[in-house]
Amino acid sequence: MITCIAIDDEPLALKIIEEYCSKISFLQLAKTFSDTDLALDYLKENKVDALFLDIQMPDITGIELYKSLPNKPMVVFTTAYKDFAVEGFNADAVDYLLKPFEYDRFLKAAYKIKEYTEFLSAQEVQLNSIFVKVNYEIMKINLKDVDLIEALDDYIKIYTKPSPVLTLMTLKGILEKLPARDFIRVHRSYIVPIAKIDKFSKSKIWVGEKEIPIGSSYGSVYDQLLAHSQAK
Repeated sequence: MITCIAIDDEPLALKIIEEYCSKISFLQLAKTFSDTDLALDYLKENKVDALFLDIQMPDITGIELYKSLPNKPMVVFTTAYKDFAVEGFNADAVDYLLKPFEYDRFLKAAYKIKEYTEFLSAQEVQLNSIFVKVNYEIMKINLKDVDLIEALDDYIKIYTKPSPVLTLMTLKGILEKLPARDFIRVHRSYIVPIAKIDKFSKSKIWVGEKEIPIGSSYGSVYDQLLAHSQAK
């Protein structure tokens, strides 16, 4: 089941979305909001898979609201103004519904959400592990077992269970293999799995007892970690 909410300052528009969602077996409309502040409060406390989001609202545009979210669900923008279409797709919208839209067009958007959900699920399965070359063999590394990745000259050391692995690769090279939502580069010599961080400050990160510096050129790391922690 795909959980979604709808945000629109027009009650009639919300009623139509509610009616359409009730006809689609794989969509669960958890809530509707005409107040953007209440919607933002809800999103801080609850995980949803998708948003049906009006663009033109009194206090904040739907695009501004969506860009402000630290963890972004899939989004389908709704609006009476076709001029917003390009801006909506630039915000990585799954679809764009021009009001007034009929049920058939809404259903098409819903299926796009479903297809993208299935694509993300398939990716998640693939990203549970990576393969690296160790000596003359190819070794599978389960990402949940990785505690830290450290650069050592031309090699990187992957601190993983049951023992560390040394492979001929750059940090940049392995970062391209890792899921961006789960790993973060904090220094020219370190990549850290976000789930393994026990505490952090503006200059340091702790993974267990190991203290890792945040590099001077990685100033956004603290803000990223803060946003991630507040989104939980």
